[in-house]
Amino acid sequence: MNYGIVVAAGKSERMGVGIDKSFLNVGSKPVLAFSLLAFENCPEIEGVILVVRKDRLDAARGMVQIFGCSKVQRIVPGGATRQDSVANGLAELPEGVSMVAVHDGARPCVRSELISETLKSAKRYGSGVAATKVTDTLKEVQHGFVVSKTVDRAKLWAVQTPQTFKVDLLREAFAGLVSQKKQVTDEASAVELLGKPVHLVPSSPSNLKVTTPEDLIVAEALLKA
Repeated sequence: MNYGIVVAAGKSERMGVGIDKSFLNVGSKPVLAFSLLAFENCPEIEGVILVVRKDRLDAARGMVQIFGCSKVQRIVPGGATRQDSVANGLAELPEGVSMVAVHDGARPCVRSELISETLKSAKRYGSGVAATKVTDTLKEVQHGFVVSKTVDRAKLWAVQTPQTFKVDLLREAFAGLVSQKKQVTDEASAVELLGKPVHLVPSSPSNLKVTTPEDLIVAEALLKA
C-alpha cells in the first residue's frame, strides 16, 4: 500500500501571531484542504495520515468531513518540530504500507500527478523528492550584506514536497536521527545521513509553500489558473 503523511503542525510564525496558515482560506477552501484533495485524487494513494497542531484536531476533523477527504484514516497531533511531527505520522502507518509520501500541508498547489511521479521514483530507486532547479544567481554572504562569493547554481536544486520513500528506508533514517540526536528539516536529509542516495523528481516553482501573507495571494492566483 501507498500512504501519504500530510504535515500541518507548524507554528506559522512568519504568518503572524496566533495564525495557523493551514486553516486560512485560499479562495473557497483552506490551504490544507487543497493538499488533502490532491492526495484524495491521486489513484496510487490508498490512505492518508494527517498531522496537525493539538489545538486543531477538531477543526481538522471538520475539514476532512466537509471536503470529503475519505482517504484520511487518522488525524494525530504533531510534535515540537517538523521531524517530530513526521515521526508521529510514521508511527500511525498501518501494517502493509510499503511507500509513504510526506507532504507539507502548506503547499496547496501540489498536483496529484506530481505525487504519482514521486511514488514511481520511490518504487524504482527507494526515494522520490520533488525539486526544482535553481534559476536565480546566488550569492554567499558571511557578514552583514557583503557578498563573499557567487555560488554555482548549475549544481543546485530547491527541494519541495512531496518527499516519498520506501517506508523501511525512512524508518531506518528516522531511527538514525534518534540514535545520533540529530535534527533535520526534511526527510531527504535524514536519508542522506544514512549515506543512501536521494533521487529528485522535477517539479515546478508553482508548488510553493505558503509562509507569508503574500504567498496566499500568489497561491490563490495559481489555483485559479
